[in-house]
Amino acid sequence: MAGRGFLAMAAVVALAAAAAAASASTDGVGFQRALPLERAFPVKEDLEVTKARDRARHARMLQSFSGGIVDFAVGGTSDPYAVGLYYTKVRLGSPPQEFNVQIDTGSDILWVTCSSCNDCPQNSGLGIPLNFFNGASSSTFSPMSCSDSICASIVQSASAECDSGSNQCAYSFKYGDGSGTTGLYVSDVLYFDTVLGTSLIANSSAPIVFGCSTSLFGDLTDSDRAVDGIFGFGQNSLSVISQLSSRRITPKVFSHCLKGEGSGGGILVLGEILDPRIVYTPLVPSQPHYNLHLQSIAVNGQLLPIDQGLFSTSGNRGTIIDSGTTLAYLVEGAYDPLVAAITGAISPSVRPITSKGNQCYLLSTSLAEVFPEVALNFAGGASMVLRPIDYLVHMGFVDGATMWCVGFLKVPNQGTTILGDLVLKDKIFVYDLIHQRIGWAAYDCSLSVNVSITSGKDEYVNAGQLSVSRSSSTGEIFRAMHRYYGALVLRLLLLGILCL
Repeated sequence: MAGRGFLAMAAVVALAAAAAAASASTDGVGFQRALPLERAFPVKEDLEVTKARDRARHARMLQSFSGGIVDFAVGGTSDPYAVGLYYTKVRLGSPPQEFNVQIDTGSDILWVTCSSCNDCPQNSGLGIPLNFFNGASSSTFSPMSCSDSICASIVQSASAECDSGSNQCAYSFKYGDGSGTTGLYVSDVLYFDTVLGTSLIANSSAPIVFGCSTSLFGDLTDSDRAVDGIFGFGQNSLSVISQLSSRRITPKVFSHCLKGEGSGGGILVLGEILDPRIVYTPLVPSQPHYNLHLQSIAVNGQLLPIDQGLFSTSGNRGTIIDSGTTLAYLVEGAYDPLVAAITGAISPSVRPITSKGNQCYLLSTSLAEVFPEVALNFAGGASMVLRPIDYLVHMGFVDGATMWCVGFLKVPNQGTTILGDLVLKDKIFVYDLIHQRIGWAAYDCSLSVNVSITSGKDEYVNAGQLSVSRSSSTGEIFRAMHRYYGALVLRLLLLGILCL
């Protein structure tokens, strides 16, 4: 989540005892499967504010199957002036209650605010309704006691602590910017739509363990960007992808394609997007986040003089893929050579300037005509080619000229390189946890994609246009999106070119 929700890099999530403000029998959480994912941009803000939110976020970073894939419709925009986050709707409990939760690949736990939550926002500047889970109204809700085997296992891993007073399994997520949440681990049902074959979509549900927050503090209480909780997609055993895949409900792989231009939008699926252009690089083993082996950087095909050791993974060092970070962050020893190479490659008609400590450029022509391509080269020969729009941010106008600033921000040499939405947009990304690798390919994320539905990849289904919102309060952006998706699928079917 941009600005919060990225569980700390290297000793970041302090999971301590949480005094439960309410009985677990009255608050809980449930689960959903085909989910509309939005990115909202409520406010225009200065780049320094975005940088501050990202810094706070980084300070707290924390096989075959017999089921089907889960398809998420994505909405929103990637306006570089705006403050954005991705969220999706989940339905929890029986009867289901609906929540807007932020999608965060940098954390593990799904948690939502409960009806007894203290200091929780009542309204959101994102234009979405805020709801509070009421476990007492769910017939499938179950609190988690200290004696539960799951509680015992996560207490041993420092992901929870037993509240001896109430005998309930509790958590406390504390973040580097002073914000955080405390609550109780509970179990309830998540509802979702499963794509089981080339033409079958089934209504499905599964019990899942998640957090029920009884208290928020710090920036999490800020109504400007308030959501109902956080949806972690990390590799921990309590993440949604881990829980569902361990029961063979979904494959142990998820994919996204975030549209960066125009009206935004995109695709998110629990499944593997297939595209012949996807290149893969291995994940660094035994890391809590999605760490990759970045080996070198090239500008216009020329390798930069950067010590490869700056990218090695150890402690707080390394390179992380994080869809919840707005910008991108590069260690100082690589940042300076990169900016120098970009500046040296631009046309004389472009005027380099410094704005608030950031390297910027004034120009009166298009980016592609005057700025070079940048390539990030990873282990296994996988190269990520960045267009100028993938490393520059439009920051307004000066003296009639357009100002673009480098969207990579400098971090200390002992810090972590983080590739956020600026870099990830307009590309398919596949998080293959079975084979411990991540793959990507440039793609128009307004189009549908093919997703594997078998371990042998001999069948695939067209995804990205299949999700149907079940909520009567979804909002006009979802209704318009689904009308578009339905019309597109029908058109492709009539043309006989939709692979189903």
